[in-house]
Amino acid sequence: MLNQSAAMAEEAEVVKNKQVVLKNYATGFVKDSDFIIKTDSTMSLKVPESSSKGVLVKNFYLSCDPYLSFLLQKSDSSLEAQFSRFSLGSTINGFGVAKVVDSRHPKFEKGDLVWGITGWEEYSLIAEPDSLFKIEHTDVPLSHYTGLLGMPGLTAYGGLFEVCNPKKGEKVFVSAASGAVGQLVGQFAKLTGCHVVGSAGSREKCTHGSVLQNGHVLLSFHVWPLASFSVEIAFSISSITQDPVDLLKNKLGFDDAFNYKEEQGLDAALKRYFPEGIDIYFENVGGKMLDAVLLNMRMHGRIAVCGLISQYNLEKPEGLYNVASILFKRLRVEGFAVFDYLHLYPKFLDLVLPQIRAKKITYVEDIAEGLENGPAALVGLFSGRNVGKQVVLVARE
Repeated sequence: MLNQSAAMAEEAEVVKNKQVVLKNYATGFVKDSDFIIKTDSTMSLKVPESSSKGVLVKNFYLSCDPYLSFLLQKSDSSLEAQFSRFSLGSTINGFGVAKVVDSRHPKFEKGDLVWGITGWEEYSLIAEPDSLFKIEHTDVPLSHYTGLLGMPGLTAYGGLFEVCNPKKGEKVFVSAASGAVGQLVGQFAKLTGCHVVGSAGSREKCTHGSVLQNGHVLLSFHVWPLASFSVEIAFSISSITQDPVDLLKNKLGFDDAFNYKEEQGLDAALKRYFPEGIDIYFENVGGKMLDAVLLNMRMHGRIAVCGLISQYNLEKPEGLYNVASILFKRLRVEGFAVFDYLHLYPKFLDLVLPQIRAKKITYVEDIAEGLENGPAALVGLFSGRNVGKQVVLVARE
């Protein structure tokens, strides 16, 4: 009888584990058909004894980020050897928010909330969890740890303050400014006393899902100033047309903004918004935008190269023609990745948490509900389908 009970308990520890699996390497733009939703996998809710410091987590939120497109492609380029690309038939992974179900690591205990790299699946066994961050502050929405308090937030902080070192009164330009990183760069620069202009590109009609921590799902913008610390509040709408220029100027506090798709020429647009030139450019786009910016930088300007989203899905990336500006204007152009600044995460929290609590930072999220909708949400990044940080809700706490 005891043996039978033990067997039943062991069986109860195995659960179904839905996964997003790579079916085809991406060629050109990432497509929904490049993925398979696998529903027949299972997961034991115990870390195997063979894993000396493994952590098993239940995933709540997953982050859709442009760099994932890069990892979904097959490439033999030696320049890209440092990146670990996904293999066919494997579960893809990325940044997410999760809860520890079982742990053999001294740093994590059952019930801990964490953010970091996890699988696009319902449950993940993380063999090397040293890069996970324990979530200590739960008076903010957990989804924010995929953005404002996670990788995008730290990216914005590192690129702006560590690379560009902004000073009060300087002119700052942010491309892809309504995205997960760009919206924060602009607000951080404004808090520093800079003049900030952003560009964005879509006016598509979108439905936006906002998920509150108590489990209720509303169609809404999840904007931090609309939530108090004791009660979650959101305003509900079923479908809206969000003008990115309006979003940047009237919700995110940019001094000005423009839709680059509506401009006759990028050089002329930048001269209109920056008649005296640009001191700092936070680069998220690349290609023609970067080429136009080079012509409009001021002497000793700084360019933080965070992303090149316009180039990731091109078989032949666009060339640059105005590189002489780097020499003649003594520009500093520096590429960086969030991994360069992980050690600054406590310092980043010291800066941003008081601003959140003082309601001086606004954060917009676009939440897709259900792991099965993850591929479509990721694909939508490259057509401007999302407004704000694109998040996938896997499960509610």
